[in-house]
Amino acid sequence: MTRDRFLHILRFLHFADSSQKPDQGEQYDPLWKLRTVFDKLNKAYAKFYSPSEHLAVDEVIVKFFIFRQYIPKKRKRFGIKIYKLCNESGYMYDIRVYLGRDSHFTTDMTATHATVRHLTSRVQDLGHKIFMDNFFSSQRLFHDLDRRKINSRGTVRPNRRDMPSDFRPKQLKLKRGDVRVRTRGGLTALVWKDRQEVYMLTNMDPPPAEGNFCDDSNHPVKPNVVERYT
Repeated sequence: MTRDRFLHILRFLHFADSSQKPDQGEQYDPLWKLRTVFDKLNKAYAKFYSPSEHLAVDEVIVKFFIFRQYIPKKRKRFGIKIYKLCNESGYMYDIRVYLGRDSHFTTDMTATHATVRHLTSRVQDLGHKIFMDNFFSSQRLFHDLDRRKINSRGTVRPNRRDMPSDFRPKQLKLKRGDVRVRTRGGLTALVWKDRQEVYMLTNMDPPPAEGNFCDDSNHPVKPNVVERYT
């Protein structure tokens, strides 16, 4: 196929009938032209692939698309934002396109909580272990996943709801190598000081010891929880 022929086909490539555009009411789907593509992908993932024990929830920005988001800390700052559930090698098991505020979550469930719950719906009750960064993680989310037999480990923001009150950055006066730990039920919250404070939540690790831990060269010793997450 010649380049010009490829570009000509690409210009008119459609996955839905434009004359069947739905009304822009409350149930309007901005992704309607590509909804069948994403639905078929997710069905194929579930049909042909059994996910490994360790999975990760993350977000990715894809350039040059019709739904543009701006995330300044990403290498691709403009584009479509996709939430994904993938294994250790990066193979995706479920994907969800961010289309703005989700009307399906309640006041007791944040948007990120609802996103993780949606992405993990097909692996619940199977004993999987989920990793996530501080964009998603919270104590309420971890408790919710635990009830559905999904263990979790991830970094967390110190100002998340239900985090220990003495974990606030202004109250902590840590030096490099210090570890502080708090537990509630089977959930552990910890903060470890390297160059900066690293906050973690986990319900799949035993609580580490508190104290100051440095090697013979006076370099901070990374707790096992942080090492496993990395």
